[in-house]
Amino acid sequence: MTVTSDTGAADDGGSVEYEGPPPARFAYERHTWKEIAYLLSGLPSAIVGFVYTVFMVATGVGLSVTVVGLPLLALGLAGSRQLGRWERLRARGLLGVRVEEPSPLARHGGGEGFFGRVWAGLKDPVAWRSVLYGVIRLPLAVVGFTVTLAGLFVLWPVLPYVVRGMANVDRALVRSLLSPSDELERRIAELESDRGVVVDTAAADLRRIERDLHDGAQARLVALAMGLGLAKEKLLEDPDAAAAMVDEAHGEVKLALQELRDLARGIHPAVLTDRGLDAALSSVASRCTVPVQVTVELAARPAEAIEGIAYFTVSELLQNVSKHARAARASVDVWRNDDRLLIQVQDDGRGGASAESGSGMAGLAERLGAVDGLFVVDSPPGGPTVVTAELPWRDRIPGA
Repeated sequence: MTVTSDTGAADDGGSVEYEGPPPARFAYERHTWKEIAYLLSGLPSAIVGFVYTVFMVATGVGLSVTVVGLPLLALGLAGSRQLGRWERLRARGLLGVRVEEPSPLARHGGGEGFFGRVWAGLKDPVAWRSVLYGVIRLPLAVVGFTVTLAGLFVLWPVLPYVVRGMANVDRALVRSLLSPSDELERRIAELESDRGVVVDTAAADLRRIERDLHDGAQARLVALAMGLGLAKEKLLEDPDAAAAMVDEAHGEVKLALQELRDLARGIHPAVLTDRGLDAALSSVASRCTVPVQVTVELAARPAEAIEGIAYFTVSELLQNVSKHARAARASVDVWRNDDRLLIQVQDDGRGGASAESGSGMAGLAERLGAVDGLFVVDSPPGGPTVVTAELPWRDRIPGA
């Protein structure tokens, strides 16, 4: 982990990053005074944390034979979480230690309701590490406070070195016990972020479908109903006009059906469900404005969700080729490599495509990232453009 610290800053106030503790300086600069403030304020903070931790654990364990013991222990652990957060803030402000915040309390596997929350709190590794920190911190804080206070009057010439050494011990303790050291915690935090992307994408798709129905097929069907009503009124008095109206309505029906087919294809095309990626991507390629060679080498079909994401990724990339690339030809290759589904779309166009924020490519990258996928764009000015996407391979459920 790279820890950013301002304790090694240059004279102009800049900051540098250290892989480990920053070097000591024989000077009473602002970084040294911050460390002195940290060590002097550490004793009251450590006393509060130690007393709270011992009282909380003793009370919760002692009452665990009753119905209130375990809920009290879970509540106490939640408080230890907050004490750990305070210590991270103190270390960040005075020692320059940058550590990520642990993920929120996960309730997966704990069940729902009150007992689920209690069980999740009792299993919380972040809270238990904060408890351990609260116990270990007190003796270190006593030593740090005593030596620093005495050093201000006795060890003045070498105090910066002494303070730096004791502060580095605290830095190591914060990083080891109060940072999200568990890979699972980091993964949960990523999934929390990705879930928001999925929800926003789904909401945008629903709005698009609603807009297409309202402005397209629904409007045509309303016009069709009005036209047939007028034709019915004219049927006896002017059969020729009525026949012309019915003929016009017939044309409107065809257009409405085509729009509904296009909309259904945009939701989930029937050819993908019935025949798989090879046929579905060939159908998409046939609608591209440039010739596209499609090669799909899959011995089996992936899960429906992965297959759908792959289809719509290629579909959007080929739309970009049609609209922006000015290419003469393009190709689509799909294959499996171990537990990954790989997609590569190439064109010989003008290049310059980017996955930066705000572009359509960025939206694709977010969607793939939300399902643990990857999205890489290689598009130098002048071309060619090569877009590579990876998705996790998930086996298709039999019968699906």
